[in-house]
Amino acid sequence: MNRFRLHPVPLLAGVLVVVLTLHLGNWQVGRALEKTALQAKFDSASASRPVPVDRAPRLEWQTVEVRGAWHPQHTILLDNRVHDGRVGYHVVTPLRTEEPEPKWFLVNRGWVPAGRDRTQLPEVAAPEGLVTLTARMRLLEERPFTLAPEAGMGRVWQVLDLAKYRERTGLPVADLVLQQTGGPEDGLVREWPAPNVGIERHRGYALQWYGLATLAFGLTGWYVWNGLGRARRDDQDRS
Repeated sequence: MNRFRLHPVPLLAGVLVVVLTLHLGNWQVGRALEKTALQAKFDSASASRPVPVDRAPRLEWQTVEVRGAWHPQHTILLDNRVHDGRVGYHVVTPLRTEEPEPKWFLVNRGWVPAGRDRTQLPEVAAPEGLVTLTARMRLLEERPFTLAPEAGMGRVWQVLDLAKYRERTGLPVADLVLQQTGGPEDGLVREWPAPNVGIERHRGYALQWYGLATLAFGLTGWYVWNGLGRARRDDQDRS
């Protein structure tokens, strides 16, 4: 009689690994599909015609138009921003609109290089009077994570902490940031990266999980086949 010489522990472990890795691969595929829909939404918002900021939907990357006056005395510089391999700052200045009612927005105006002496901060002028500019909405965490003991000291900040900025300046800025794309020329670099929600990362993870599932399936199949082969050889030897 054929004796089935398979230990249940490795067999069960192999089956569990196959099921688990297939499940994880399917989950990553689902996340990729969700991100694909989100990417399409962001691409549409980014490529849309500018909408007045007071009528624009609250959507990441939404293109808006805003008119107001700069208040450069409350400008801050976001440190360690890199462009073309050079270290510099992002210049963030509050803008106060007048119509239909006064509102304050923080505007990331662009990148400026740092000098050789980091104690000498760049001076970036802001046009006086009313200005009209186009920008993209960027939604930020209310209190972003940072390893630094403070979000910023003086004019130089490591992260843009909206709550801390309101506390230090007393300005009721909106809980979003406008990333300037057009408007009066001021020498700042505005080569912003396109929206990217990381679809390829999820596809890569899915491929890895499916690869592990295939490997686990192959090893489990080899274990079963080898066990059955040994049982047949034992039966032949007895006969």
